[in-house]
Amino acid sequence: MIKKYDSLKAGLKPLLAKTLQNSLAHRISKEFPRIGGPRICKLCAEMIMEVVDNHIRSKDYVHHGQIVWMAVSIDNPPARHKKMADTDLITVVLDASTAEDIQSRIDRVPPNQWRLRKAIRMCRQAYEQGGLLNNQDLSEILNVADSLIAKLFSKHERQTKTLIPRRGTIHDIGNSLSHKWIICHKRYVEGKSPDQIARETYHCLEAVDRYLGQLDRVRHCFQQGLSAMETAHILNCGVSLVEAYLQIDKELGGENA
Repeated sequence: MIKKYDSLKAGLKPLLAKTLQNSLAHRISKEFPRIGGPRICKLCAEMIMEVVDNHIRSKDYVHHGQIVWMAVSIDNPPARHKKMADTDLITVVLDASTAEDIQSRIDRVPPNQWRLRKAIRMCRQAYEQGGLLNNQDLSEILNVADSLIAKLFSKHERQTKTLIPRRGTIHDIGNSLSHKWIICHKRYVEGKSPDQIARETYHCLEAVDRYLGQLDRVRHCFQQGLSAMETAHILNCGVSLVEAYLQIDKELGGENA
C-alpha cells in the first residue's frame, strides 16, 4: 500500500531534530569523522548531555542564599598521579547564607564561630548529596584562608570527638590526623565496636579496620624497641605517619591512664 503523503508531518517533523543533543552529534561527526558512524556520535552526544545536565540547576531548584558547587564524588577516591580533571564530580546545592547566619552576625557572634558552623553545614549538605568538599572549596566560598578552615575543623573534631564529612577525612587526603585519632579514641578509650565507629565517622568498616590495625602494628614495633624509621621500613609507610600513630598511641595511653 502506498503511504499517503502528509505535508503537515513532513513540514513539522524536522523541528523535532532541532535539539542540542543532535547538534552535538553532528559536530562530533564533523570534527572527528573517524570516531564512528551516526550511532556512535549519538551515544557520545548523550554522554555529553549527561555531564551538562549534571552541571546545571534550574532557577526554580536553587533558592535565595544557595549556591551550586562542584564536589568530588564520594565513590571516586584519589589515586596516585590522579588529577582533578580525571575525577568524577557531581553538582551539589549548598546553603551559603541563611537567616541564622545573618542573625549571628547581628548578634556579634565571634566570626570563627559562625564560619565553622557554616563550613560544617555545607560539608554535611554536600555529603548527603553524594559529594565531598575540601578545605580549598570552603576557603573560596567563605573567602578565608584554607589554613584557618583546617585549624577550625581540627579543633572542633578534637573537642567533640566527631568527624566532619569532607574529602580530607573520607578519602584520607592531606596531613589531617584528627579522623585517625577520633577512630582510635572511639575504639580504645570509648570501647566502641568497629561497625559502630564506621557509622559515626562516615567511614566504611574496611577503613576503620585499616586505621586500627595500623596503630596496633606501629605500637607492636615500638614495644619491640624499633625506631620510627625501622618501623616505617617494615610497614612500608612514611616515617611521619609512624610518628603520628606513636603520638596518637601516647595520647590515648594518657587518657586510659
